[in-house]
Amino acid sequence: MTVPLTRSLYRTTAHAAGGRTGSVRTDDGRLDVRLAPPRKKVPGTTNPEQLFAAGFAACFTSALAEVAAEFGADASAARVACEVQLGTTDTPAGYGLAVTLTVGLPGWRAADLQALLHRADAVCPYSQAVRGNVPLTLLAVDVDLDVDVEGTAGDDRA
Repeated sequence: MTVPLTRSLYRTTAHAAGGRTGSVRTDDGRLDVRLAPPRKKVPGTTNPEQLFAAGFAACFTSALAEVAAEFGADASAARVACEVQLGTTDTPAGYGLAVTLTVGLPGWRAADLQALLHRADAVCPYSQAVRGNVPLTLLAVDVDLDVDVEGTAGDDRA
């Protein structure tokens, strides 16, 4: 179901040239990156899946903080890792994405955190954008397992 905006809170435009071997730049120039396909390790480049993962992780972290505050909890120390997979599908398009959000929050056990993740999923704009189109897994972890947001999680074979 498509949900129209009732009011615009922010607008931005990014311009791409050259597809996966080109570049992308925002109107204000704050983002200006060269692109390369995921399988190619070209220094100084990124790919659309990495950009999507970064945006989703940041947005979900904010949604989590918002819903945690409703319960009187502070989620400022939450660790969110967003894994985006690019793969093939049995559809005419042939390609698709799958997303896993792995979240840890100090002071919360994974079993208790899962309910907050589902509430954050309900309000996160990225979650709403992919709902019904992209498989999304919400994985709560105990903080001892330390969600790695700075590592190289993910599979670069795509």
